[in-house]
Parts: sequence; structure tokens; C-alpha cells
Amino acid sequence: MIFSPNPTRLRRQAALLILACSAQFAHADDGDAINPDRPNVANSSQVVGHGRVQLEIGVDWDRQRDDDLHVRTLSTPALLRIGLGDTTELRVETDGRSIEHGVDPLTRERTTSAGWNATSIGVKWHFADGEGAHPALGLIGTMALPSGSSALRVAGVLPQLVLAAEWDLPKGWSLAVTPGAGADVDDDGARYRYGILAVSLGKKFTERLQGFLEVAAPQIASASHGGDRMQVDAGVSWRLNRNCQVDAMVVRGLNKNTPDLGLAFGLSVRR
Repeated sequence: MIFSPNPTRLRRQAALLILACSAQFAHADDGDAINPDRPNVANSSQVVGHGRVQLEIGVDWDRQRDDDLHVRTLSTPALLRIGLGDTTELRVETDGRSIEHGVDPLTRERTTSAGWNATSIGVKWHFADGEGAHPALGLIGTMALPSGSSALRVAGVLPQLVLAAEWDLPKGWSLAVTPGAGADVDDDGARYRYGILAVSLGKKFTERLQGFLEVAAPQIASASHGGDRMQVDAGVSWRLNRNCQVDAMVVRGLNKNTPDLGLAFGLSVRR
């Protein structure tokens, strides 16, 4: 795991992140700005750059209300990106700590469960720059490893591959499309394949403030394997300096397989 549950260590990490956001690093003079992959489903085709290290962390909350159970879940996703070259990066990712609160709507009985999610390791390769009608392109391959708490541990190695395509549009608009595919294991232990598709329309309001509106299907699968998950989300990001950005997002589920409401808040830093 990227983070330790030790409270003292967590406080030290938080202090370091605050310090990182209050200062300009030595790399800040080379004219570029941080470009995180969070918080939405669609990914950027860009990599962090040779020799750079970028950390993207957040707090996600979602709510799902079914006839049998009402569930609220809090998680702490994290993504560490390490530049291996001008066009490639190493990625280590986890949903971190998850705490789930359930309520039976009939009996009002309450349950709580918590655990650490699995860790994924992968690589992003930026293989085409955008020009005119041609998008910038990147390929992201990851493998979820059999790690985490026993209740959340994945069975075997689960691969995922997505294509990140981006178009720069007039007047500060942009379009990102991210199709992909992966493998997972359902509640019965059966391995299955699923699809991914996200379309995100972005708007640059100022040099620091950006927004987006997205329609996404994080999972496209048969009903026997959990069915399709579909959502619409919108968010904003505020760049504090070239190496630090904060973000916020609200998510609305579009079908019964998706949490009906979600919120996300995040912080991204690099050096």
C-alpha cells in the first residue's frame, strides 16, 4: 500500500503535502503545469515527464439506496506517477482505505465494515501529440494485484487497458474520450471481462480554473456479472501553482447498478 494507517505518519504526510502546495519546486521554471488524471473517469494522454514524481490523492463518498439496503461508502484513492522518460510513466494506484456503513430500511439495523483495497501497478505511454483534428493519444495498462484486506482482496491478477484520446477545441474547450477493457471477479468468484467508456467535455475558464462535464460507464458487463454501471459527473479543478492542484466533483448514478450520489475531493502535487 502507498499509505500507512499509522496516524503519526499520516499527519507527517499531510504536512509535507501542504508544504508542497505552498512552494514552487525547482522544476517550476520549465513552463508547464501539473495535469492530474483525477478526479473523473476519463484520463489524460499526457505523462508526468522524465524524472518527475506526482502524487494524486482524494476522499470519495458515495451513497446507494436499494430496497434491501442503504449503503454509504468512504474511500481514500491514491495514484503515484513516476516519470520513466519523456513518453512513459510508472503508475501505482489504490482506492486506499474503504469504510462502508449499511442500514436495513426495514429493521434499521446498522452494519459497518472497513478494509484496505487492492493495489494496481501499471504504465502509461504517450505515443501521439495532438494536431488539428488528430487527438493526442496515450495507452494505460494496469494490473490489480492480489493485495489488500481479506474482504477486499482481488483473486489473482486482473488486467485493464484503456486508450486516452484528447482534442483541443476552440475557446478553451477540450474533449477527452477513454474507451477500454478489463477483467474482474464477481461476487460468486467467477472471472469476467468488462468494457469501459468515458466522454468528458472540459472548459478552461482561467489559467487556474477548469471545469468538466462527463458521461461515463466505468463498467459495461452482462447482468450476471453485475451489469452496466453508468454515471454523469461534473467537477472543477483549481491550480494553486504549477505543481499543485485541488479538485472537487459530484457524481449522479444513472441506473440501479451505480451509486445514486457521489462526491469527491482531491489534491495533486508533483516535483
